[in-house]
Amino acid sequence: MLTRLCAATLALTLLTACGDDAGSTSDRTASPSSPADRGTEPSTATEPAPSTTAEPTRRGTRIVTDDSEFGTMLFDGTGQAIYLFDVEATSIPKCYDACADAWPPVLTTGNPVAGPGVDTSMLATTRRTDGTWQVTYNDHPLYYYAHEAEREVKCHDVFLNGGNWYVVQPDGDPAPA
Repeated sequence: MLTRLCAATLALTLLTACGDDAGSTSDRTASPSSPADRGTEPSTATEPAPSTTAEPTRRGTRIVTDDSEFGTMLFDGTGQAIYLFDVEATSIPKCYDACADAWPPVLTTGNPVAGPGVDTSMLATTRRTDGTWQVTYNDHPLYYYAHEAEREVKCHDVFLNGGNWYVVQPDGDPAPA
């Protein structure tokens, strides 16, 4: 019981860590969101994902570009900012459990769709240990920050969950700090 209470306290601390960033691109207050809010299932996996062997065959999550205070960057089709986790050197996700609660993976139920400015050749998927498909870009698994509203960017160049989080530029690299 004490372990769960400590874990819950730590998770709450991590979730609110970026919440008061003055560098936000929106004046709206973001209500907490979760993968379920975006029509996806939350990750419950605890091990790294196996390598991708097959990919979804139908149309899935749309990835677009738009301007932000960090330059042109990736968003999903609903306007949620997209991040990469710098400790992930391959397309195999390492963000699970409390990490994935704060940083929900960009999941898809079909092949991701490239909007204008998105390089189709860099857009792919990787399978998570729970069987869901996560969108990758330039071999980086993609994530949202759980407490951002549409077009809001609160956590660029932030160290949380053992690594740095960066918004993603159209060339697949993290935006400058």
